[in-house]
Amino acid sequence: MNEMNETLKTILSRKSVKKFKGEQVGKDLIDQIVQAGLAAPSGLNKQSPIILVVTDKQVRDELSQLNAGKDPFGRTDPFYGAPCVLVVLADKSVPTYVYDGSLVMENMLLAAHALGLGACWIHRAKETFESETGKAILKKLGVEGDYEGIGNCIVGYADMTPQEKPRKEHRVYYI
Repeated sequence: MNEMNETLKTILSRKSVKKFKGEQVGKDLIDQIVQAGLAAPSGLNKQSPIILVVTDKQVRDELSQLNAGKDPFGRTDPFYGAPCVLVVLADKSVPTYVYDGSLVMENMLLAAHALGLGACWIHRAKETFESETGKAILKKLGVEGDYEGIGNCIVGYADMTPQEKPRKEHRVYYI
């Protein structure tokens, strides 16, 4: 039997991490994850997504608080203690912006796993950056245009071993 390709191993072994050690991830690793995100394909190569790299604890906590206010599960820290949040937003003037941003998120999740880090996609970036506080953060950074939050990629050193979850069957139909 052929040995499985490393890329396929990474894809098939990636799991969401929801508990992190407090230690910050080094800039070199974060930069690699961001570069993987920016390498994602995009409709008509418009490259509509942007990434906010949030490692400042005060801003990270502010984003967590904004996100928690929209959390239907009532979590006080929907970022699960992750010290780094990579926020993906995309230019709404591009027809494929949601898909483009989703591809950036997936590339970053896979890159984090490949680098031995834990990561998880946290929703409600859209709601966070529709708020006045979210808009003010973008303005302060000099981000201009009509951007929509696509997702929050939380990243850090895992403080748990994610468990294998059952996969639904009958999701592929051959023609």
